[in-house]
Amino acid sequence: MIPAQSAHSQALAARLQRFMDDHVYPNEKLYEEQLHAGPEQFRVPPILEELKAKAKAQGLWNLFLPHSENGAGLSNLDYAPLAEIMGRVHYASEVFNCSAPDTGNMEVLDRYGSEEQKQRWLAPLLDGTIRSSYCMTEPAVASSDATNVETRIERDGDDYVINGRKWWITNAYHPHNGLYIVMGKTDPAAPRHLQQSQILVPPDTPGITRIRPLTVFGYHDEPKGHAEILFENVRVPAANIVLGEGRGFEISQGRLGPGRIHHCMRIIGQCERLLEQLCRRLLNRVAFGKALADQSLWQERIAEARTQINMCRLLTQHAAHLMDTVGNKGARSEIAQIKVAATRIGQSIADMAIQAHGAAGLCDDDGLGFAFARMRMIRIGDGPDEVHNRTIARLELDKYRAPRIREAAE
Repeated sequence: MIPAQSAHSQALAARLQRFMDDHVYPNEKLYEEQLHAGPEQFRVPPILEELKAKAKAQGLWNLFLPHSENGAGLSNLDYAPLAEIMGRVHYASEVFNCSAPDTGNMEVLDRYGSEEQKQRWLAPLLDGTIRSSYCMTEPAVASSDATNVETRIERDGDDYVINGRKWWITNAYHPHNGLYIVMGKTDPAAPRHLQQSQILVPPDTPGITRIRPLTVFGYHDEPKGHAEILFENVRVPAANIVLGEGRGFEISQGRLGPGRIHHCMRIIGQCERLLEQLCRRLLNRVAFGKALADQSLWQERIAEARTQINMCRLLTQHAAHLMDTVGNKGARSEIAQIKVAATRIGQSIADMAIQAHGAAGLCDDDGLGFAFARMRMIRIGDGPDEVHNRTIARLELDKYRAPRIREAAE
């Protein structure tokens, strides 16, 4: 049974909802206007910084990081409903310093970083003065299998030298980006899951070239952007390695579990917003003599959307509870399940909202084009459906294997 939301989490949720009602929703239009008001492509809207300052002053800051003195004292389960509230506006999580990929990167530094690394990079990330990128995906290999990564991180005296090409690096164009966490191989001859390491790289290090911004169905996703990046003989101090050589795969596995909970709950929040937009549209549009909301076809779709959202919320809360009680490894199947379910449901409801708006749904007057693009993108981001379904199926089959066969399969 999933425990009830703690009193602390309920109080934070109420304060967070008030902040959204009083400050975030009323400024959505202004945010979009300021985002594209200047000549530079990737600019931070001034209203975003104003909202961040207000949220920080109210203590609605760094609400994630379960079981850490740097967080708000929340479990994964307690954080889940807060992530849903923030997810109703695509940039709201940044207002509270709870946005990806910074949350995952802060978790890496909080759990695995040295004191020197924490002081230099974790402190400003927690303060919200810099943003960061996680550089794993590569164009030449199937990066959903992290062992495929080809970027080299080679020791040279007191330094490491990095060579490789990365792409879909979120936040790389953000004006405040102050850190890349780069995944690469330090020892290709080591056992398969001990070849990779992660290293901290300042974005202004010589040898780094941002080749181009990558669009998601035509959207640049400002102000963060997604970049293709070339690392050519990029030299950083050996002290920048995280945890030690060969620990990269271990770090990435520890990073992804909480990140997927955050993503899925934000998607549920976005789905709630999309369903709200859909219902309001149907109640106010008349076709063939009656409101669209009175047509049985749309009533069937609304019922299906509500059911899917509620099921996905409970599944995600269950996964969060397991992470809190048995750990990420024990919750592997459930974490994979929510990633598949939430993104599919999100894409379906975004598509439904577009259909309800007709021609108006094809542009961004109501933000639906961008919402659909983001939903479709995240079905690939953090691993495609096929990878997660493979994990789910293998863990399910393992329940029925004989011990000797199970060992051979592993």
